[in-house]
This record gives sequence, C-alpha cells and structure tokens, in this order.
Amino acid sequence: MYMFQSVIEDIKKLLPSYKTQKQKKDLRAHLLQKRRLLTADVVATCSDEVITQLLGNPAYQQAKTVMFYYPANNEINLLRLAEINPDKQFLLPVTHRHTIEVRPFVGKDNLKRGKFGIPEPQTPTFRGNIDLLLVPGVGYDKQLYRLGRGGGYYDRFISSLKKARKIGIGYRFQLVEHIPHNHHDKKMDEIILSQTY
Repeated sequence: MYMFQSVIEDIKKLLPSYKTQKQKKDLRAHLLQKRRLLTADVVATCSDEVITQLLGNPAYQQAKTVMFYYPANNEINLLRLAEINPDKQFLLPVTHRHTIEVRPFVGKDNLKRGKFGIPEPQTPTFRGNIDLLLVPGVGYDKQLYRLGRGGGYYDRFISSLKKARKIGIGYRFQLVEHIPHNHHDKKMDEIILSQTY
C-alpha cells in the first residue's frame, strides 16, 4: 500500500512539469510555423533592423568577445556583424551530445555542417571570457524568459557562464505574454526584436 501511495505522489510531482512541457511544445510549434513562412526579404529586413539596434546597444559596443549563432530556419541573421566590427572577436557554438563548445568564427569558408546540419567553425576551442551572448530563440515573454528549440543546450550553457550579458534575439511576433517555464529555464538580461515583423 505504501509503495502504491509513493508512486502516486511521484506522478503528482511530475504532472506540473508535464503540463509545462506540453504548453511549450504547442507554443513552439505555432511560433516555428510562423517563422517558417517568412520570405527571404522579410528575414533580411528584420535582420538589418536587429543589427542596427545592436550597433547602438552599450553592451554590444563595450563587448570585446561576442558569441552569436549561425542562423537556421529563418532565424535573424547576425553574421554581418563580424564584417562591420572586425575589431571584436566573434564566436559560434558547436553542439555535442548535451553541451555547447565555443569556437572562434573566422569566416564562412572555415565552416562545416555539424550535428544538426548547422555550419560550425573548424577552429580550436575558445577558452577565454565571453562578454556578450546573443541567443537565438523561438519565443520570448515580457519577463525575459526564452523558449528555445527544446534541447536545453543554451540553458545548460548559460548556467556555466559567470559574467556574460545575455541578449535574446528574434522577431517582434515572437514576443508573447507568457512562456511556460521551469526552474532550469534561464532568463535573458535583455531582448532585442525586429520592428517590422
């Protein structure tokens, strides 16, 4: 009898987490579908808008090392920042089974398709400090919570960072009233979104 009650208690503890995961999954599917339908012109316009905002952002201006991401599936494209600011060191993530490795970005010619088909640098691992982390997201809310792709890579990676400022990057339509979250979900310090869409 005690064992049966123990199993019921364990199930009750899991129910809120299951509900949160289901809500996240539904919201993620909705927002990804909207992003999938964007035209190349809209992506280019919105990417330029975000880049302009970043260039005027004090955290970006002061950062010497900036980790961004290689855009996939119509994500905001920030790669032009490396051409605009050659004085800064830009870094890209390389995903492994449960972790993110950081490597310097030295141009598109040095990239090779990685685990998820996303190009990754072939440079040695970066072991210095990261001043600014520009994080891709599927959605954000006004409390600065982020909805990612579902693998938890960035949440785990952010937990290991001490001083880096974290800015979520996305489209205006990706800002929602509430992102369901658990204790392991990490908040952004700031969110920069496109203005047109």
